[in-house]
Amino acid sequence: APTVYNVAFHVSYFWDGRSESLEDLVLEGPLQNPNEMDTDWDEVLAKLGRDQALKRRFQRLFPEGLTPRTVSRAIAAFLRSLVALDGPFDRWLRGDEQALSERQKRGYRLFKSYGCIACHQGVNVGGNMYASMGVMGDYFADRGGEITEADLGRYNVTGRESDRYVFKVPSLRMVVYTAPYFHDGSAQTLDEAVAVMARYQLGREIPAEDRADIIAFFRSLAGRHPLLEAPQ
Repeated sequence: APTVYNVAFHVSYFWDGRSESLEDLVLEGPLQNPNEMDTDWDEVLAKLGRDQALKRRFQRLFPEGLTPRTVSRAIAAFLRSLVALDGPFDRWLRGDEQALSERQKRGYRLFKSYGCIACHQGVNVGGNMYASMGVMGDYFADRGGEITEADLGRYNVTGRESDRYVFKVPSLRMVVYTAPYFHDGSAQTLDEAVAVMARYQLGREIPAEDRADIIAFFRSLAGRHPLLEAPQ
């Protein structure tokens, strides 16, 4: 699953972009999903309300008290604080030539020359645009199996035929930690993911050594995590 680090820089949320803000993501998303938290707002608010100290602190910030909207605003504010951009690649961009290994520098050059950067760009190296899954080949036919609702991508949001199989381009920040890959979780490793993307998005077969160099570059995109401590 994609990381929650650096989500503040995304153009929208979920693979199909159905939530346009972090507040909507929290309000409408994982909490009610039977495959994730499998609960509802009544249950969540009841649990939070039993903690009287938390309830008092919360009400100082949100006078209207615990509601789905105020809790979503609070969680969204926390998510915006999860910025982890100071990785080796960022330090290299600022002039530290020693921040990247020669292999990572070679991987970055390959990342650009193969064309990956056309979609994975910007401060988050992705997350700021949509793209069709299978520009240069029929990914879904080759994958096999039934076409699911999730496979329809952005079409589920807009109803436009041109958005069928269109998905938000994921950020590559922290990608080395977030297997499996793609909206269907079909790629178990980064090597597999790079090979599939090259074949279906770029119409190219990338040699194994080049894929390894590109993945080495991906490791340089992982930023430093903020220290998370429970509030007192």
